[in-house]
Amino acid sequence: MRDFTSGIGFFFQGLGWVSRNGRWWLFGLIPALIAFAVYVVALIFLGTNAAELAELLTPFADSWSWRELFRTLVGIALVLAGLALAVLTFTALTLAIGEPFYERLSAAVDVLPSEEEQPWWRTLPRSIRDSLVTLFYVLLFTIPLFILGFVPVVGQTVVPVLGAAVSGFFLTVELTTIALERRGLARKARFALLRANKASALGFGVVVFLLFLVPFVAVIAMPAAVAGAALLVRTRLTPTP
Repeated sequence: MRDFTSGIGFFFQGLGWVSRNGRWWLFGLIPALIAFAVYVVALIFLGTNAAELAELLTPFADSWSWRELFRTLVGIALVLAGLALAVLTFTALTLAIGEPFYERLSAAVDVLPSEEEQPWWRTLPRSIRDSLVTLFYVLLFTIPLFILGFVPVVGQTVVPVLGAAVSGFFLTVELTTIALERRGLARKARFALLRANKASALGFGVVVFLLFLVPFVAVIAMPAAVAGAALLVRTRLTPTP
């Protein structure tokens, strides 16, 4: 529990850092606002076309007497799935869009005497590939949890807690990528390091995940999350003298 609560504390340390350095907070908002606009447009499109998509996906229900109710439920499920996917992928898309921004922010928070430096056009494809691998692992856990969510009692108690833990851990994976890559750590080494510090990674990631559930808060909190991740790496994962 001590490591879990200290992980939570790193987010608030990041929040304190960007509060004291308002220029960097505004700088870090730019890619988050771009990603937010993309998701708003996509979710509006999904919401306005949910009925047509549900009908397209359920041709087998044409002869059912209760097909309208069934397709309404399918449409609602599509919108909810879209919202969940938006929460899970917001960080990855924001980091992909804003990699040059967040590299500079991370470097300002976490000053290193020497680091692995590569041009952004080389790191961007690798970052996208790593984000897709992370998304695969997230879906590997969240799809079974989504199905278990329909089980009475368990679906309303255990599943939300497990879902927050899984999503929180992989948010930490995404957010610590920049700081760990600056230390020359590849994806497998980063995963191994976070698994070895699971309680701290969960504490940090869960509080970020819960904040990111609130749409515009995700935008405002993104620079603090990047700063907090850099401090988590510097202080706990790979202590820097």
